[in-house]
This record gives sequence, structure tokens and C-alpha cells, in this order.
Amino acid sequence: MLRSNPNVQNQFEFVCIEDLVLPNHPLRKIQKHIDFSFILDLVRPYYCEDNGRPSADPVMLFKMLFIGYLYGIRSERQLEQEVFSNNAYRWFLGLGLKDQVPDHSTLSYFRERLKEGEVFQKIFDEVVLLAMKHRLVAGRVLITDSTHLKANANKQKFIKQEVTKSTKSYLDELDEAVRQDREANGKKPLKSRKEVEESKVTKISTTDPESGYMVRDGKPEGFFYLDHRTVDHKYNIITDVHITPGNIHDSVPYVDRLEYVVKKFGFEQTLEAVALDAGYFTSYICKKLQDKKIYAVIGGRAFTPVKGLIAKWRFKYNAEKNVYVCPQKHELKYSTTDRAGYRQYKSDPNHCANCPLLKECTRSRNKQKVITRHVWQESKDWIKQNGRSSSGKYLYRLRYQTIERSFADAKELHGLRYCRFRGKKKVQQQALMTAICQNVKKIANILAKRAG
Repeated sequence: MLRSNPNVQNQFEFVCIEDLVLPNHPLRKIQKHIDFSFILDLVRPYYCEDNGRPSADPVMLFKMLFIGYLYGIRSERQLEQEVFSNNAYRWFLGLGLKDQVPDHSTLSYFRERLKEGEVFQKIFDEVVLLAMKHRLVAGRVLITDSTHLKANANKQKFIKQEVTKSTKSYLDELDEAVRQDREANGKKPLKSRKEVEESKVTKISTTDPESGYMVRDGKPEGFFYLDHRTVDHKYNIITDVHITPGNIHDSVPYVDRLEYVVKKFGFEQTLEAVALDAGYFTSYICKKLQDKKIYAVIGGRAFTPVKGLIAKWRFKYNAEKNVYVCPQKHELKYSTTDRAGYRQYKSDPNHCANCPLLKECTRSRNKQKVITRHVWQESKDWIKQNGRSSSGKYLYRLRYQTIERSFADAKELHGLRYCRFRGKKKVQQQALMTAICQNVKKIANILAKRAG
């Protein structure tokens, strides 16, 4: 018989709040297997010990922030309302049905207080160490990539400004390599140069000046940040998160961040291989990875030769003679090594003038073919050879199962597609909290599965 329920839910009942939480709720697994009590020691320097009124529980405030990132709740005002009406959230925070939910302003003040002390970075490190304790991080294969986060800024509001960037740290090693190469080939050393600075006119956002104006093929144009992330291949645990402006190339911070992760978590004896996409295929990265004896697989870049000319790969390099041999068996001899680190190999114009492949070989007026080869080309060739092997192909395929999936979950489930705040430090905080949520969720699920 069709009827409606006229009762209004205004009667008093005796109920346990835990009975109102589903048995298979994700927060139950996290509450059981993750202990957040270590946060008290990290935030203790920011609280008075002897005087002042009692503060809200820092662990509860962090767990409240954690809920917001776990379920993609972008607004702290909305988070306060969600916690007020959600019994599972109340149970996870240790609040009763009649307990007052912390105000959104208290939550914002708590977050701002911990920003300067890098507390969120320390919490992230503790979560990674917890994963290592349960053998969820092997430290044998590390996979790195970056993704763009839309800055909280209007791309139409900007000023044009000349920006100077120093590249001295990279050029010191390159200059030494060039000096040794010229000396080995009987060339005089180049004049020493001072610190090289590259300057260019770029767009600076008036809303968020620390963001970068990104222009890339196949990517949206505007003000963005880049989230450089490293994951361990075993269970896809995130081991490093680093934020840069959107106009910084992926390869710039890679070597420093790799050394940072290896040193912090003690991967010196365990790290065997890394897998990267084509954006990291630079001479400097290839050289550093080979020097560290790390088996590296990096995606190759598509090279498009000049239409109508013979491709460079048809010129064979002879390492013993230090010459290139053209398809007509003519040698291109070493000429010099320039400041950019490229050796130049030039053909004999008198011989090329009568060559039947001259029009397909070069269009220079002096009828001379010039081929360049970087001083660290052997390292790049070593990387390419790794990518052709069966183990290299397997490692490169891991990128789609690990780092790409990690970014997809962060954007679709945890709101990392857009920056909630402005400024590099606050965006770093958002990226760290998102990574903490992903790691905690994965650790809790695996431990719950092990417990049966």
C-alpha cells in the first residue's frame, strides 16, 4: 500500500557515533593503520607551553585539512559545513554529535602558522618513512615527471618585464668538459667567461607574480605552476614533490631533486634505475646519470630533419679516428669545439663540389658539410641504447602505471588541477597535502588488505 512517512526526525535517541559510520568506509582504514600523533612533536615549537588559553587539538586540525584534500573540498568554509553534517568526518576527528566544529578561520590560521616552518614537508617525509617501515618503498626504481597546475591568476592581467636567469652552476661543468676536449684535440683553451646570464622579456602576473607564463605545444597557455613529482615503482608511493613556476623546463630541477631524495631516504645503496619522459633528455642529465651509474631510460625526442636533405644518422661516427663518414665514404674531420660544448666536423669543399649527393647533403654556399657532436654525446647514446633493450622498454612502460596514474588521481579526486592559493609556498603546501593524502590512502588500503 502506498503511503508516506509523516514522522519528523526530532526525537531523542541514544546512539553511538561509530555505529553511524559504514564498516567499509575509507576513513576507518586510515584511523586503524595510520597514527598521526607524531604531528604533536612537529607543531610543538609553534605553541605556548605555560600560558595562553587552551588551543584546538593540532592533530584534529590537520586531520580536518586532510579530509578536505582527501575528498577534494576546495573551500575551508565548505569543509566546516561538511564536517558539521557528516558523521564519518566527526568520528574521524574525534568529535561528538554535539561538539562544536572548528571554525574555518581557525583552520586557516593553523595552516598559515605552519607554513614558514615547513611542517607539511616534514609530515610528508614521515609518511614516506612509514611506508618504508612497512616495505612499501623499495628505492630501486624512481620515476619522475611533472604536470601543470593552473595558477589562481587571470592570464589577461600581466606586465611585461625583462627577467635575468643565471646558469652558472650548469656551465661550470660544461666549461671544464670543453676545456678538456679542446686540450685533447690540440686546441687552445677558450677565454674564461664570467657568470653567464640569460635575459628575456616575459609576462609577469599582477595577481600571482610567482607563477610562470607557460607556452608549450599541446598545453594550455597562461599562468601555471609545475608539480615535479617522483614516485617509487613498487607501490607507487610518492617520494618527492617540488613546485616551480610554469615557465621552468622540466629538466632544470631534476638532478638536484634526485640527489635530495636519494640522500634523505637513504637510497644510495638501493637505487638502480630511473625512468623519465622525453622532456628530461638533455646532455647534462644523461651525463650525470651515467656518472652515478644509474640505469636510465628516457623517452626520445622526435627529430625532424630538413626536408630534402640526408638525415644525420646516415653519417657514421668513427671514434678511433674522431671523424664522421658520409654515405659516399668521405671523412668529415674534426675542426673545433665551441663554447656550447659541440664539436664541429667539416668536410672538404673541393671533394664535395663534385659529389653526386651534394644537393641532398648541404645547401651551404661554400659546399661544405658541417656536423656537430656534443662532448657528452656518449652518455646520450648510452641512454638511447638502454631504451632499446627489453628491460628498458619495460621500465618506460611503468610510467603509465605509476607517475601518470598518480597525477590523474591527484587531479580528478583531490583537486590538484587548480591552485587553491597564490604564491609558490602555498602551492607547495597544496601539492604536499595532496601527496600526503594519496600516500596515506594507499598505505591504509595495503595494510588493511594484508590484515585480511
